Amino acid sequence: MSVTSSSPLALVVAINKTAAFNRWCGIEVVSAEPGKVEISMPWRAEVSQYSGFLHAGLVGALIDTACGFAAATVVGPVLASHYSVNCLRPAVGERFFARARVVKPGKSQVFTSCELYALAEGEEKLVATGETLLLVVKSEAGA
Repeated sequence: MSVTSSSPLALVVAINKTAAFNRWCGIEVVSAEPGKVEISMPWRAEVSQYSGFLHAGLVGALIDTACGFAAATVVGPVLASHYSVNCLRPAVGERFFARARVVKPGKSQVFTSCELYALAEGEEKLVATGETLLLVVKSEAGA
């Protein structure tokens, strides 16, 4: 897949539109600039686990997605090599915001970090943090 754009925001919005999983989740791009991205997702019962909290798999997906988008604004297409998630409290809210940034870009890999917040009753609470190591996808011409 090749997605090109003149601005980081347009790039990330275009990438997000191509992902069926992101559309199913309702993931929206809030902001994007070189090396930084914020995405959000509304609460729906279908994304809960047995106790009614946001499923940890979705916590990881939001962190992975935001980190990948942040990296893409700096180096282009990436694939996850490794990611870790720290769940700090139950993820409960009307909407979730993942804010990611590039920590260290490189020619072949990019290190990123992210914080995930839940918005409940007008207040944001930090519910998880995460980090990813992403591999830069080389184009056929540059491989």
